[in-house]
Amino acid sequence: MKIQANYYQQFDADYSLEVPAEGYGGWKKTDIDLSLDHSALVVMHAWDTGMRQQYPGWHRAVEYFQRADAIVKTVFPPLLAAVRRSKLKLYHVTSGSFYCKSYPGCQRAVALAGPTPVVEQAPSDPVLETLKAFKEARAFVGTHNLPDIGNGFKNLHFPKGAEPEGDEGVAENAHQLSALCKADGVNHLIYTGFAINWCLLMSGGGMVDMSKRGFMCSAIRQAVTAVENRESARKEWGKELALWRVAVAFGFVFDLEDVLAALCEDNMNGRP
Repeated sequence: MKIQANYYQQFDADYSLEVPAEGYGGWKKTDIDLSLDHSALVVMHAWDTGMRQQYPGWHRAVEYFQRADAIVKTVFPPLLAAVRRSKLKLYHVTSGSFYCKSYPGCQRAVALAGPTPVVEQAPSDPVLETLKAFKEARAFVGTHNLPDIGNGFKNLHFPKGAEPEGDEGVAENAHQLSALCKADGVNHLIYTGFAINWCLLMSGGGMVDMSKRGFMCSAIRQAVTAVENRESARKEWGKELALWRVAVAFGFVFDLEDVLAALCEDNMNGRP
């Protein structure tokens, strides 16, 4: 399938300029070939986080929830519907198995992958525990927010409209996601979900994990948001830098309208 894709030209620095990096080519767009037989859309860490009135502490610490909710309501419906009409695989990556065990796709992933290898942890000590406690209390998430966050995670589930359907693969880590991909012949993962500069990059089953296993990892610009800070939130610079990182280090950045158009055309051409 032909599809328009964004990439970033990270060369050539121009040392005649005051800032040599301003000589880079920057964002560019071109047609690429996407193999539907070997690609999958990944919906990662799409959560129903409740109303702000339910878990005010959680929403105080994680301000991107309102942007994520808007994406779930406006972007996911047409995107997931188009993917489900196509040959593109659809996977869901969760933050734990406790809220997805009943789904056939979760049971399929567990059966394919087998036990998840245990990652050895560095030994702790009182000083390290004190430093971790300080970070939790003073940097993120704030001691007064912990009860709401704990209650929110206890009641975590998929948001309405983004639940897995049928036997769509549901994985909680890279081990299970790799097993699904191997069974389905997938080598290119197109990520959506939350958050592009946090979970989608660093959590289990995210781009860092999967790129180490040889997968190309791309993203859809309008189907992600980012963790932002006080200085970046107004213009969403956290998201912009994360998309640049994806385009340079992992894969391509697609625009929603280009994905929908390409899938629509492919579906039309595939009709008898």
